[in-house]
Amino acid sequence: MKLASQINKVREKMKKDFKFYLRLFFSTFTLSAFTIGGGYVIVPLMRKKFVEELKWIEEEEMINLVAISQSAPGPIAVNASIMVGYRLAGILGSFVSIIGTVLPPLIIITVISKFYVAFKQNSIVNALLLGMRAGVAAVIIDVIIKMAKDIIKEKNTVSIIIMILSFIAAVLFNVNAAVIIIISGFFGAVYYNLIINKYKKETK
Repeated sequence: MKLASQINKVREKMKKDFKFYLRLFFSTFTLSAFTIGGGYVIVPLMRKKFVEELKWIEEEEMINLVAISQSAPGPIAVNASIMVGYRLAGILGSFVSIIGTVLPPLIIITVISKFYVAFKQNSIVNALLLGMRAGVAAVIIDVIIKMAKDIIKEKNTVSIIIMILSFIAAVLFNVNAAVIIIISGFFGAVYYNLIINKYKKETK
């Protein structure tokens, strides 16, 4: 509770600070610039930046924002940036985050399109991208392990079962991530309602 209170105080204080928006812009800009290998790569990088380094968002809240971003239409990188920006500083925060997220690929793709043939045939560039993808994969695995540990630490049997079944559905049956998240959310809501109803009966 103390950590949550401190985060809220910092968030409210920084909303009116120009330096905050500048830092938010450069944070999303650098995250987007180094997102190699697909939109999902930005998720663990955002977690490290906003949860661990800046401490602007709590772990559980970040997970919820990512879940909403995945279930909504559009690229997850952009959706997650919108959600994070809005959570931190409302509509203006979302706008700053979007600009920071969209600019790097816009600039990079524009440059690459002009020199596409040269980049395609350059073995050094190909080796560089291969090495970057390997590094990003390691970061994703690290974050996944930490998130799984957090869920296990809560000792909530339903959450653990949902996590395991979701993993099986994604890996073995290649179920779409959005479908998995929506179904998981549904079961989570049902479980939550059952707990609330049980609590109400016990307190009567």
